[in-house]
Amino acid sequence: MRRQGVERVEWSVMGTVAAMQAKCEDESRGPLTIEDAMRRMSTEVRGIFTGVETLLNAHSSGSEISRIAPLPDAQVVKSCTKEMLPCYEAAFMLQKASGGAFNPRWRGEKTLDLGAIAKGFAVDLAAEQVDAPKGVAALVDLGGNVKALKGRWRTGVRDPGGNGFAATVDLKEGEALATSATYFRGEHIHDGRTGSPVTNGVASVTVLCGSAMWADGLSTALFVLGPDEGRAFLDKHLAELMGERKVEVLWILSDGRRMTYPSSTRFAE
Repeated sequence: MRRQGVERVEWSVMGTVAAMQAKCEDESRGPLTIEDAMRRMSTEVRGIFTGVETLLNAHSSGSEISRIAPLPDAQVVKSCTKEMLPCYEAAFMLQKASGGAFNPRWRGEKTLDLGAIAKGFAVDLAAEQVDAPKGVAALVDLGGNVKALKGRWRTGVRDPGGNGFAATVDLKEGEALATSATYFRGEHIHDGRTGSPVTNGVASVTVLCGSAMWADGLSTALFVLGPDEGRAFLDKHLAELMGERKVEVLWILSDGRRMTYPSSTRFAE
């Protein structure tokens, strides 16, 4: 698919839609065509996403995550595939820091579900392992978890009310964006402390940072916590979770109000 000079390929994986986009940024890039570049990159990304899905599919009794779910957290991180370790570690760190608002065991202590962070993790893996050729900008998207692999890209944050975009964001190379919202699959976001769907007046939370995994996990945690508790959580725990990585957050409430963290924001109306 081509749109305004951008090549786009879509496919289904991990229960959602994945997409690769590529565009030419330098006509002197050499003999490789944009179509050839897209074919090679999308094939590599498909393989990465499929590998993550095979290991982290909580709905498959034969997956690694289902096999090790009954183990204590410390044994889980010792028993999982080495490549998946950062995803498990981040999930448990976020669970502890958020007081269980983000909880990979929200269905029960013998269960594990990394669905609120695994897609972002898969996007980061793709960014680490797939190289865009010279002169080609590339963007990867997995169910709304977006990362600029190479070059700069403009993307949007959907208006929860259905009126186009609530904000636009210019992604720099290496930056990622993730949104947790009721409009994706209804009331599918659960408070890990209670197991019940969240009903706190939040319609969507979008997180911008240098890691798709952390953007994904934080967007869920901050949806559950809401803007007031969420900003206090970020003030207290952001450095311990993400070091010096900068984070920008946009909450959109059900009544249309917007709240951000920090006060200066990259989300343009």
